Amino acid sequence: MTDTALPPATPDRQPSLLATATSILERFPYGPLALLARLSIAGVFWRSGQTKLDGWRVSETAVDLFRDEYRLPLVDPALAATAATIAEHVFPVLLVLGLATRLSALALLAMTLVIEILVYPDAWPTHGTWAVCLLLLIKHGAGTVSLDHLVARRRGA
Repeated sequence: MTDTALPPATPDRQPSLLATATSILERFPYGPLALLARLSIAGVFWRSGQTKLDGWRVSETAVDLFRDEYRLPLVDPALAATAATIAEHVFPVLLVLGLATRLSALALLAMTLVIEILVYPDAWPTHGTWAVCLLLLIKHGAGTVSLDHLVARRRGA
């Protein structure tokens, strides 16, 4: 019977776990990663927008929240609640579709910064996670699984 065992691994012959993981991730296409980022962050903002609605109208509770808890300077609470509710519905839909992705991500990043700086400064770990998804989309776009990609292909870009 012959010995079929492999020779002992040496550091220069066997890739490290980190090198293996890096190699796998380098071959992973950006499109599905961007889709995951788009869906994840869209879900966060969509659910927030849903909490501000009473039927098809901005709820009084949302206006009260902007007046009593958020207290944004220089902005009427009713206007702020309405603008936030609209933004939290329009931009997530655009992200899911992958349409005007960079613009939508930029708008949601601006909202995130306002929330972090003026409303909940102690929530930076959560807002940092949101910002990373949004910055990824701003920098690299929606990816291949998107209407942005389809439009760019039709235009020959």
